[in-house]
Amino acid sequence: MALRKILTQGDPALAKTCRPVEKFDRKLHWLLDDMKETLQNAGGVGLAAPQIGILRRVVVVEDAEENMIELVNPVIVDQSGEQEGWEGCLSVPGQWGQVKRPNFVTVRAQDRHGNFFEASGEELVARCFCHELEHLDGHLFVEHTDRLYTSEELDAMQAEEENEE
Repeated sequence: MALRKILTQGDPALAKTCRPVEKFDRKLHWLLDDMKETLQNAGGVGLAAPQIGILRRVVVVEDAEENMIELVNPVIVDQSGEQEGWEGCLSVPGQWGQVKRPNFVTVRAQDRHGNFFEASGEELVARCFCHELEHLDGHLFVEHTDRLYTSEELDAMQAEEENEE
């Protein structure tokens, strides 16, 4: 396994549509392993292959129990409810925005061996499914927010909210 470099906003790879995975081989397994290691090292909850410069429809997401879900060729098959909350991205470091997402999402994907399965999640996991799948079509969360906030601004707002309680 190896740590991969996470591309940042402005890199052309992040604006491209990814191709489906057709070969479920050792190369894909290495990619998935590298993505999980890179995600854990970066302290995020999701990572899409284009974020490391690989234009394939591959995503890893941490679920509510902190298990890594590998999603190959994922599509959203069901969504419901609505949530609004702070969202950030490893490819947009130090920037946060308020984003509306479904509160519950089910994705259909393939595992590293090509077997189809479905995975569902709510709240943060649902947000993460939506966020990461958008990367596969060349989109970033910044398209959904009116304003980006720095980490310092976010910390200050959260501290202010805590003082009001």
